[in-house]
Amino acid sequence: MSIPFLSAAALLALLALAWLLRPLLWRKSAAPSASRQALNAAIYRDQLAELESDRSNGTLADSDFEQARTELQRRLLQDAAEADIPVPAATPAKRTALALVLLLPLSAVLLYALLGHPTAMQATRSEHEITAGQMDEMITKLSARLEQEPNNPQGWAMLARSYKATGRFDEAEKAFLRAGDVLNSEPQLLCEYADLLAVRANGNLEGKPLELVKAALKLDPMLPMALALAGTAAYNRKDFPEAIQYWEQLLSTLPPDSEDANSISATLEELRGKSVGSPGKVAAKAASGKPEKIVPGKTISGSVTLAPALAGKVQPGDTLFVYARPVDGSRMPLALLRARASDLPLTFTLDDSLALSPEQKLSQAKEVKLEARVSKSGQAVRQPGDLVGESGTVKLGAKGVKLSIDKVTQ
Repeated sequence: MSIPFLSAAALLALLALAWLLRPLLWRKSAAPSASRQALNAAIYRDQLAELESDRSNGTLADSDFEQARTELQRRLLQDAAEADIPVPAATPAKRTALALVLLLPLSAVLLYALLGHPTAMQATRSEHEITAGQMDEMITKLSARLEQEPNNPQGWAMLARSYKATGRFDEAEKAFLRAGDVLNSEPQLLCEYADLLAVRANGNLEGKPLELVKAALKLDPMLPMALALAGTAAYNRKDFPEAIQYWEQLLSTLPPDSEDANSISATLEELRGKSVGSPGKVAAKAASGKPEKIVPGKTISGSVTLAPALAGKVQPGDTLFVYARPVDGSRMPLALLRARASDLPLTFTLDDSLALSPEQKLSQAKEVKLEARVSKSGQAVRQPGDLVGESGTVKLGAKGVKLSIDKVTQ
């Protein structure tokens, strides 16, 4: 080994030691003690939020998401089955510091020698893999714990998902119902419950499952799972125009060149052919190629500009959305216009032809709020880093409304 290599390695080891020793030797005060399970639950929530974000951004496929979430739940179930062990508050630890000084360099040398051996790079099975029997045992322990602590809606939701993942559908339904108010406030959980009921009904989404899906869409109109289930329900009853509506909305939430987006695009092309001649206003529009009749005086027009300070943050390929929402705070847009960021400054007109749902149209409102947004991901759901501009309350029929995109979503 060369002298420069050894010097660099020694310097890196010293830097690592300095970083590790500083909190051990110079911490001024002890942190309050915390529950091991509380800490694990907080870590679980953070990791689950990251997985949800990755799936929304299209960087994580649904199958990979479900597998990763199951693994997270398994780990939390394992912790929940154990006693609630207090985690002592950290204090200055000079003995630990001394051990690090002695062991870190020695460990580095040993690891280098080990990793330099070719066989060390071969993949091995994870020691944390778990059998179906072990999973059932942990689920049983969590169930017993929740019977002692019934006022734990998040715990019941986790138990319901675990039962569902292991095919214990009767028990899963009971656990979903015991989740209480959290079931009615979390759209993703509503969709998972709807999916369970549909599975138990041999794939039939009509009735209670569809009611749950629609309730989820009221909470989050652009939730991918809700849009997928609603489109599937419409397809199963051969209402192809409605299926097209839902799946077009679902497509708008996906990265344009992703595998899922390509698959849905192909399905939509097939459905558009089937929808010709089908009953309903949407089918008539598809068959004639003409836009839905615009109600006079029930439109809003104006222009969108980009603040000069944000000009450097926009790329020509970014997506521009302009939409109107009800003033009551509902997230479902009454009209949604999609364009390219390269079209800025943009002159727009919002009307019923841009409605996302035949039940919720711009012409049915008296006042709305407008928003313009430049999306980096191309998704209709607002993401961190998107550029936005919002209006105050705008009356239906207004003209010359000016929207300035002047903020960055955090």
